[in-house]
Amino acid sequence: MSTHAPEMPIQVDDETGVWTTDALPMLYVPRHFFVNNHMGIEEVLGADAYAEILYKAGYKSAWHWCEKEAECHDLKGVAVFEHYMKRLSQRGWGLFKIEHINLDKGTAEVRLEHSAFVYVYGKCGRKVDYMFTGWFAGAMDQILEASGSPIRTVAEQEFGASEEGHEHGLFVVKPI
Repeated sequence: MSTHAPEMPIQVDDETGVWTTDALPMLYVPRHFFVNNHMGIEEVLGADAYAEILYKAGYKSAWHWCEKEAECHDLKGVAVFEHYMKRLSQRGWGLFKIEHINLDKGTAEVRLEHSAFVYVYGKCGRKVDYMFTGWFAGAMDQILEASGSPIRTVAEQEFGASEEGHEHGLFVVKPI
């Protein structure tokens, strides 16, 4: 069952209790706690407004993460995006698989299986993985800027496993 986690070192500071993986401080919370908070915020703001907030915050966070991890592990280009998908998968959000990536064109497709959100929401007839969308554009744009490319991107979820007829989610990254 644990083929993903052993490669991800976790250090806990004895004085502060702060958990760190690679170059970044981390939080460790139960899935139900996180998703229940997510659902509570969605109830108050509405899914569309919350998705917009999460896109911007996720974009910024993914950019920062990719920048720090690229430095920490001396990664460049597609290797940064692959490392990001691997680490997201290791952290319990779901299994993220790169279906396609082309840095020259600023495009990518990411398949999501076993989404933490779908496990809680179930088949509810709408996309519930919108928290991840900004992550893909933020990661792609950081990698593009680091390589000197002027291309900037936007990401969208095409469909999710929470919708009838789909057993996985699919996210598409394309140039603005």
